[in-house]
Amino acid sequence: MKNPRLFSSLGIVLGILFFDQLSKIYVKTHFLLGEGVLVFPNWFQIVFVENPGMAFGLELEGNYGKLFLSLFRIVAIGFIGFYLVKIVKSNQTHWSMIVGWSLIFAGAVGNIIDSAFYGMVFNESHYQVAELFPASGGYSRFLYGNVVDMLHFPIFQGHFPAWFPIWGSERFEFFSPVFNIADSAITTGVVFLFIYQKHFFETPQSADSKPEINH
Repeated sequence: MKNPRLFSSLGIVLGILFFDQLSKIYVKTHFLLGEGVLVFPNWFQIVFVENPGMAFGLELEGNYGKLFLSLFRIVAIGFIGFYLVKIVKSNQTHWSMIVGWSLIFAGAVGNIIDSAFYGMVFNESHYQVAELFPASGGYSRFLYGNVVDMLHFPIFQGHFPAWFPIWGSERFEFFSPVFNIADSAITTGVVFLFIYQKHFFETPQSADSKPEINH
C-alpha cells in the first residue's frame, strides 16, 4: 500500500533540492563573485556571495573549523534523516511534523552538497565566472567547498540617530544577511514546527471509536 506521507516528504525534499541546486549552479556559472542584480529595487536583490561557514553568512574560523562544520553537518543530517524516516512510517505522526522536518532535512542536505562537492567541481569565482567541471580542476578538496548564497532583502536601510547609544550615526540594514533556498527551507521548517507543536502529541481518534451517549 502506498504511503502518502512518504510521497509528501519525498516531494518536499526533492523539490527543495532541485530549486536550491538549480539556483546555486546558475548563479555560480553566470555571476562574478560579488556581482548582483536588482530584482525589485530597494528590497530584493540577487547577489552572488560564497559562505565558508554556516547559514546566513556565519562561519567558524580556520581550516579545522571548516572541517568540523562539514562533519557536524553530515552527522546532523544522518540523525535528521533517521528521525524523518521514523515519523514518516508512523501513522500517529501529525502531518505538520513531517512537513517541518522534511524542510529542515532538505535544507541541510542542500548546503552540505555545496560544502562537500562544490570545491571539487567548480573553479574560483574571484576573477572569472566559474566553470562546472573545469579542465584545471576545482578550487578546493572534498568537504572544503563554500556554500553559494544569493538572496538579499535589504528591506529597511538608513542610519541610526546621532544620539543612539553605541551605534549612533552608523548605517543599519534589515535584512542584511545573504542566504539561499536551503537556508530558507531550514528556517521555514523550524518556524513550522514551532507553530504546530501543539499538534505533535495529539492522539488521533480511532475510526472505530464512538462517542459515549449518556441516557
